[in-house]
Amino acid sequence: MAPTSEILTAERILEATEDVLRRHGPAKATVVDVARALGVSHGSVYRHFRTKAALREAVTKRWLDRTSGELSGIAAADRDPETRLRDWLATLFAAKRRKAGDDPELFATYTVLTGENGTAVGEHIADLTAQLTRIVEAGVRSGTFAATTDPGTTARAVFHATGRFHDPLYAREWEEPGIEADFTAVLDLVVRGLRP
Repeated sequence: MAPTSEILTAERILEATEDVLRRHGPAKATVVDVARALGVSHGSVYRHFRTKAALREAVTKRWLDRTSGELSGIAAADRDPETRLRDWLATLFAAKRRKAGDDPELFATYTVLTGENGTAVGEHIADLTAQLTRIVEAGVRSGTFAATTDPGTTARAVFHATGRFHDPLYAREWEEPGIEADFTAVLDLVVRGLRP
């Protein structure tokens, strides 16, 4: 192992883990591979992440948080709720397509990892639906959207109704001809359903 002059941080470990996962895939990537890539002992990695499962969950959460972070600014913006909803859903679709298309090996790896890490995925979906709930609540307050007894239920319905455009199970469809038109049609239908 080559000595490293940089301080070993959780962030450096997660970056190295992502590279190792990209090269070896989730079935073959080990903590030893991550340590080797960093030029440290595997014990050094375990000081930051107590188990291989904890490391894999942390790298999955980091990957999912990138999308959540990109969307949170749209959800919090002080703009017309319909525009925010449209922008939020379009940004979610674009982010998922970009992840699947730009780095298909890593996307496939994360699809496996998200299946292993129910906590990270559940938290990610809860965060996304909370962001949608804020948009729905703003729409109800402004009169842009019809009053609803539970904006959270409405937000979850919007999330599920648009699942084809953000659920990784549909990733193969995201580059098919006509997918943009399908997305626009579903988005228009959702928005019309929310109006008073």
